[in-house]
Amino acid sequence: MRLSSLLEELEYTCIQGDLDKDISEVTYDSRKVKEGALFICIKGAVADGHRFVPQVCEKGAAALITEEPVQAPAGVTVIQVENTRYAMAFISAAWFGHPARKLKTIGITGTKGKTTTTYMVKSILENAGYKVGLIGTIEAIIGDKVIPAANTTPESYVIQDYFHQMVEAGCDCVVMEVSSQGLMLHRTQGFVFDFGIFTNIEPDHIGPNEHKDFDHYLACKAMLLKQCVVGIVNRDDEHFDRIVEGHTCKLETYGFSKEADLRAEDAKLIGGKGYLGISYHLTGLLDFSVEIDIPGKFSIYNSLTAIAICRHFNVSEENILKALKVAKVKGRIEMVKVSDEFTLMIDYAHNAMALESLLTTLREYHPHRLVCLFGCGGNRSKLRRYEMGEVSGNLADLTIITSDNPRDEDPQAIIDDIKVGISKTNGKYVEIIDRKEAIAYAIHHGEPGDIVILAGKGHEDYQEIKGKKYAMDERVLIREILEEDKEKNR
Repeated sequence: MRLSSLLEELEYTCIQGDLDKDISEVTYDSRKVKEGALFICIKGAVADGHRFVPQVCEKGAAALITEEPVQAPAGVTVIQVENTRYAMAFISAAWFGHPARKLKTIGITGTKGKTTTTYMVKSILENAGYKVGLIGTIEAIIGDKVIPAANTTPESYVIQDYFHQMVEAGCDCVVMEVSSQGLMLHRTQGFVFDFGIFTNIEPDHIGPNEHKDFDHYLACKAMLLKQCVVGIVNRDDEHFDRIVEGHTCKLETYGFSKEADLRAEDAKLIGGKGYLGISYHLTGLLDFSVEIDIPGKFSIYNSLTAIAICRHFNVSEENILKALKVAKVKGRIEMVKVSDEFTLMIDYAHNAMALESLLTTLREYHPHRLVCLFGCGGNRSKLRRYEMGEVSGNLADLTIITSDNPRDEDPQAIIDDIKVGISKTNGKYVEIIDRKEAIAYAIHHGEPGDIVILAGKGHEDYQEIKGKKYAMDERVLIREILEEDKEKNR
């Protein structure tokens, strides 16, 4: 492809060289540069691409995209832009032939609910006959291909590559999670979302390597409403006015508020042997009753968001209801049947805020006992351990403290930190370092009417110990425990 064609939608200055040259590949990784490549100098958290200019020129790079002056051989074209990450998004879109123009694109942002809503949307649209690609925290799904995720929102080049593969695989649309980091780092530039969804916002991701404060976090999230045609926003969020300030999209809302375009009314908790759910009546832009086999008020919000999007795809009421009943997300309030007497579920809640929200939700179902099994990651803040211990001590009837990803730390030392938090409460606890043994204890000591939650690992299928990842999937552990029990009882 001609370099001039790749730069068509950008403002730039040509410092030296010729724009009328063919580019063999586009890359931002100096290790992948080949003869005739366009190399984009990205300033990352660990390395600055500008430093690798001599090496990539030696390898035969034909052109460079830079933010700052660099020294390059006379035959190498140097293009200077204000922001190379922003430029990369548009260059990548052009390189892959603007695949987003051939798809209906749905972007979902928010502090909570992104992952579940993404899978709900995929389930509903596929049930209605669409072929849907997905990019999210857990994985990217392109036709029959599943790619484990490294970031919630990949680099812009990867996004455009995925979009291109989705078009090739015959997808009609793509639903993707959009993180605040992804928006801040311009990963979702280069195209306009057909639908942008804002689920909610709470203080999170604030720290040295993320957002300096809540205002910055909110401002980054709200960028989505300037990058979409239709914006769909939770009307109940206390920061609603700030979220929609300066939006450039057509706006729709959902929630319990009478001002919402799509409203939930008459919510009821429902449950049976081994499962928990919720029902409500939908009114406003649509009118019918909804029942979901996922507990909690936040499940209503997630389903409302999914319905609000799918309304634009003319999905029938029948297809929406059918899909919501079967929509499941690995590791997000994922119920695993182990007994008719009590309910067991797996959830990714791995910080105090998420654990508090989860346990508070499950308390509303008035269980005989609420049992919480969790551990904390090594090489991470001790404060998280104290806070999670205190939350579980206050809200669970029994806490089973175990190991998560100890990394380079002694699992017992992490457990001792969690106990510091629990000691501030009157909560009962047991400690069992081995996670399989801890899960077996939870299953073998389950009482009628209990809700047992395995928290912290969620979709993860490994345990990280001293720099190495070992296979460990809680679903597999549960199966093994049940099979071992059968063997013993024979």
